[in-house]
Formats: sequence, structure tokens, C-alpha cells
Amino acid sequence: MKTSKLLLTGAALCLTTISLTACGQKQNSQQQVLNWMTTAEVPTMDNSKSYDSVSNTQLSNVDEGLYRSGKDAKIEPALAKSVKTYNNQTKWVFTLRKAKWSNGDPVTAQDFVYAWRRTINPKTAAQNAYLYEGMIKNASAIADKKKPVSALGIKALSKYKLEVDLETHTPYFKQLLTEPLFFPQNKKVVEKYGSKYGTASKYTVYNGPYVQKGWSPATLNWKLVKNKQYWDKDKVKLQQINFSVQKTPSTSYNLYRQGKLDTTYLDMSQTKQLKGNSDYILRPAAMTEYIEFNQQDNTALKNENVRKAIALAINRKALCQTLGGANKPANTLTATNVVKTGGKDYTSLISKQAKQMSTLNKKKAQAYLDKGLKELGKKHLTFTILFDDNDSAKRVTETLQSQLETNLKGLKINVQNVPYKTRLNRAINQQFQIVVTSWSTDFADPISFLQLVQSKNDNNDGKYSNSTFDSLLQQASQTTNDTARMKLLAKAEDTVLNTAGITTLYYPSQAWLMKSKVKGLIYSATGGYNFKQVYIK
Repeated sequence: MKTSKLLLTGAALCLTTISLTACGQKQNSQQQVLNWMTTAEVPTMDNSKSYDSVSNTQLSNVDEGLYRSGKDAKIEPALAKSVKTYNNQTKWVFTLRKAKWSNGDPVTAQDFVYAWRRTINPKTAAQNAYLYEGMIKNASAIADKKKPVSALGIKALSKYKLEVDLETHTPYFKQLLTEPLFFPQNKKVVEKYGSKYGTASKYTVYNGPYVQKGWSPATLNWKLVKNKQYWDKDKVKLQQINFSVQKTPSTSYNLYRQGKLDTTYLDMSQTKQLKGNSDYILRPAAMTEYIEFNQQDNTALKNENVRKAIALAINRKALCQTLGGANKPANTLTATNVVKTGGKDYTSLISKQAKQMSTLNKKKAQAYLDKGLKELGKKHLTFTILFDDNDSAKRVTETLQSQLETNLKGLKINVQNVPYKTRLNRAINQQFQIVVTSWSTDFADPISFLQLVQSKNDNNDGKYSNSTFDSLLQQASQTTNDTARMKLLAKAEDTVLNTAGITTLYYPSQAWLMKSKVKGLIYSATGGYNFKQVYIK
């Protein structure tokens, strides 16, 4: 998922600046109220169109699918009361528990059928609909407009019985079902609001532990309130979660110290000062921060030698030191410590040569740039790097600007920092030259990362296209031997790294403070934040 997947951070404010003091004073009388934060605005509450971690965290706590990601990323039953599989797990039959939407409507098998068909429908333009393709029967043909949406491999056998047909055995299928992209939708509500659906709290309906209130894309404060219609409401202890957007670590930390926030993320200096604090928490992420080049509209960035020059001119270790925390230099697109194969980390299969494309080499970088300039018939090049407008993002762009201009003669770098949602929209529409982005996987498989740069993938914002890479992914999708499959995926990853189709930066790991009174919070690198059983002690 795009964060970019961006790490959520903790804390919340009352709804106005004036009410901050009152918010702190009322803590004792409202024990089961959590104040939480995020570093970016929420782009959407339409689970068909969600493609980022900020939206997904909201959706995963106000809505629910067949399964939920629990402690230690364990997959737990949610709306799936029971399941049976057939034909080498290519046919799944789910029996649903009786649950309700927040408006009192029953959640039925048909709600899943409607939602999945809406998501794969090309008219919806769902950014992550590709996750259905090659897995759910006929999804690829529907996406290519060769079959109607009614041909999708999902049907309601009865009000509470759902059947799903897969193209092939998919080992990570249950993990995907914890994602908002596979949640049900209330057809009556979607059609009632039309184009407004999911664009504000009041233009949707909920079936999860909480109900969202007061949100619209421009708001910096909103809340989640306990859903009285939720089937498992007895396990939900919090009455309310106050959310606020905090882009400056110093402001967030001050609010935390004042008792107005229950958690805060830390920048480099704060991390060094507070590492010994009893509230200190280090949260790793199954995520890679990387650069995409606009290879569709920018002739210079289509040049492989220019891209290689940029890749080799970046000092990733120094970048991580600037950011602080426990971020580590990245030399693979697939994040480390996410996928195991044969008792080893999957990334060990990626060649040394490919990994060296993410290692600083000034001499080689300049040689590639000189070669690229000669091929382009130019003496110098100017590019603009696009990224978010929070403090950490600004440090990234400033560092990259300094490193690239210092290490490459003939290259001028400008930077542009914009709100998270703006950056996402510009990236999707190729309104950039170089963009910093990231991906946080929701299931432990390299394909989650590698699909990002397939020629026809909607998340391939840079429009990288390589026939060898696409062919290797296709071969991997057709093999049932896991060892052989992983080797094919590693070869594909070698290809994209060796051609600098993208350029890796670092594997994020965020340092936080969280009040000891906050109990029951479930966080996992692949599953994100689960607030269902959180309580204030």
C-alpha cells in the first residue's frame, strides 16, 4: 500500500486550538478516550479506492472483512464464522456470522459480491484492483474489459454463505482478505451517495468496531466512536479515539508532554535524547522508501544511464543518519525481514551486483551521467524531486538535493514538498519528474513489492517497462513450486534494480513514545494498527 504506505504516528487534538486545554483537563472524566495522531491527511474512505496506509488504518478500524490482522500478524476470523476449501484451495466457501452495518442493515454475502465487483470494474478506477488479477477467477479478463463484472469468481450461495473461486492456489489469499480492498460494501448506501461516497464521514456506513465522525479530506481533526451495531462490541472498550494530523515532531512532542496526546513520533534529535525513556517504542515497518522516475514524459529519465547515475550518487547511510530513528539503508525493493524462503530471508536471493546499485559510488555515478548526457546531447540536466510536506519528508528531499548536486557535476536538483494527498495524486497522474514514495506490504510475499513496477500496474507511477521483468513475474505466477517461484521473483528484482527502474532509499523504522496507560494496542509491520481491543488503564 502506498504510504507513501508513510508511517502513521500517534496523538490527537480536540477539535479546535482553543479546546486543547480542555481536552487535557477532561482526561480523568473520560478514561476510555484515546488521543492518536497521523502525519498526513486521510485521502479517502472508499475502500475500493483506498491505496495508502493512512486511509487503510482508518478503514480497518471502522470496517471489517472476512478476517482481521491480530497480534503478531496472526490472521483471525472476523465476519467469516467458518470456511471450507476445495480443489487445492482454489474454491473457498465462507459461512458468515450475523452482523450489521451502523445503519442497522444486515451484512450479507451479497455485500461482498457487490463490493468486489465494484472494485474490479474498470469504471471504478480502483488503484489497487490489480490485487484481484491473476488470483480471483476472471478478474484479469474483467480488468481488460473482455468479460463482464458478473463473471468475477465470487457469488452469494445464500444470505450468509459466500463462495470464491481462485485462478490458482494462492498462499497469501487469507492475508489479503484482511485488507479494506476486500471488505464488503452496502450497495444501498454507495448508490445513495454516488460520487460523494467515501469522501466524508457522513457519506458512508460502517460495520467495524468504530464509526468515523467529522472527517473530510481537508480536516486535520476527526474522531472514531464506538459502533453500537458492531457484532463484537463487548470487546471494544474505547468510547472514542481522537485523531489529529501532526506534521512537526516538536509540536507533537510538546502536546504529548502536556498530556494532550497519548503517543508521538520522534525525529532524530528526540530519538537520541529519549531512547532510554520508559515510554520509548521502536516500530519496524514492512516497508521500503524508494524513488520513482517519470519514464513516460521525461526523455532524460528514460535514459538508463541517467537513472543509474542518480542511484549511485546517493549516500543512503548518511540519509538515514539525517532522519534518525532506526531507519536502515535499502538495497532491495522488497523489504528485509518480511519473507522467508528455505530458512533464509528472501532478499538473500537477490544478486550482489543488483544490490550494489544502491551503494554510493561517486566515480561510477559521474561516468554514467556523462554517458547519459552524451547520448542526450546535453551538457547538464535539471530535475525536481517531489515529496510530502512533513518535517521528515523535507529532510529527505533536502538531503537528496545536496547529495546529488555535490556528487554529480552537470546535475541541478530542485525540491517540491506538498501535502501527502497532493503528492499521491500528482504521482498517479505522472505530474512529476522524480518522486519519493514508499510501499508497506500487507502480506508476506515479494510479489506485493514487485507488482508495483509491472508495466500495466496502476501503482507503477513512473511507468517503468521491461519485458524481461514482466516475463519473469508471469513465469512466477504460473509455478506451484515455492522455491522455483522465489528464484524467479529474485531474478525479476535483479532486473529492475540493475536497470535502475526505481532507486531504493531506506527501510523505515519509526521511534515513538506511547503512554503506559494505553493497553491492548496491536501493531504489526504487515497489519498496521488495530485499535479494536485498546483500553486506557
